[in-house]
Amino acid sequence: MNTILRKRLSVAIMPLALLLSAFAFVQPVHAQTDKLIIESGDNAQTRQDAAMDKEQWNDTRSLRQKVNKRAEKEWDKTDTAFDARDNCQKSANVNAYWEPNTLRCLDRRSGRVVTP
Repeated sequence: MNTILRKRLSVAIMPLALLLSAFAFVQPVHAQTDKLIIESGDNAQTRQDAAMDKEQWNDTRSLRQKVNKRAEKEWDKTDTAFDARDNCQKSANVNAYWEPNTLRCLDRRSGRVVTP
């Protein structure tokens, strides 16, 4: 009986012994982390993104310029009207009056524009 038991134990222990011996020869794997890789960041995607950003900036820039020009025109128009109103009110022409809706100096009798 001892021989049968020994044979069974050897058959059962043999794969376990082989498995343990395989782990004995395996060394732990370590990654080498002492290298630093710096990429320039210049690839096709970043170049395309930069081109799209530049295009968007140029489009919004032209719109901002248009808005600024319009605001400047409105300012100039208001400034000119302010000066014209002062000149109309200081005018020696007694028939001249300032029309606030049209921002012009008009003649009371004819309704035509007067240059004071």
